Amino acid sequence: MSGSPGSAAPVVGVLALQGGVVEHMRAAESLGARAVKVRAPEDLQALDALILPGGESSTVDRLCRTFGLFEPLRDAIRGGLPTLGTCAGLIMLSSQIEDPAPGQQSLGVLDVTVNRNAFGSQVASEEVALDWLAPDPASGAEGATVRAAFIRAPEVTRTGEGVEVLARHRGAVVAVRQGSVLGISFHPELTGDTTLHRTLLDAVG
Repeated sequence: MSGSPGSAAPVVGVLALQGGVVEHMRAAESLGARAVKVRAPEDLQALDALILPGGESSTVDRLCRTFGLFEPLRDAIRGGLPTLGTCAGLIMLSSQIEDPAPGQQSLGVLDVTVNRNAFGSQVASEEVALDWLAPDPASGAEGATVRAAFIRAPEVTRTGEGVEVLARHRGAVVAVRQGSVLGISFHPELTGDTTLHRTLLDAVG
């Protein structure tokens, strides 16, 4: 871990270009981590984990390239940095976008195809309890649920070899894991559910 001297606290970077940055930082800090904002390539140094929040995926993509973050983010994640992408963050992580905005790119570090806004517009937003298909990271118990907020959410329409499905909603895949990379369609930071943040921290060696 890269926590400060004398402390075992992992350092979690939150991409701070758009979306629920403060909410994700609070969730990580509630679990004993130290959260920092990532706005430039040098901010990726000495991180133990990374969160890519929601927002508008094509805008996040454009801002990443504007600020020189696109390649450093991709390289850090490919290098094994445990990463959680929520909503637009899932789209950023994906290897393919079915309906990209003009010129939109993705990092290609998670072997899935996503459909943007698959669950409808802002007015179709909802909060639900999802059956979690992996052991709860706090207790290790099977059959946990996750409180999830869906806001203009994408869905995973294809999973590559080695990609584990962690949750479904209305039959659609909405949470996946490949190695130390987690991608989810929803916003746990808005419901106070820290299951995903605990899962991310569990991946920190």
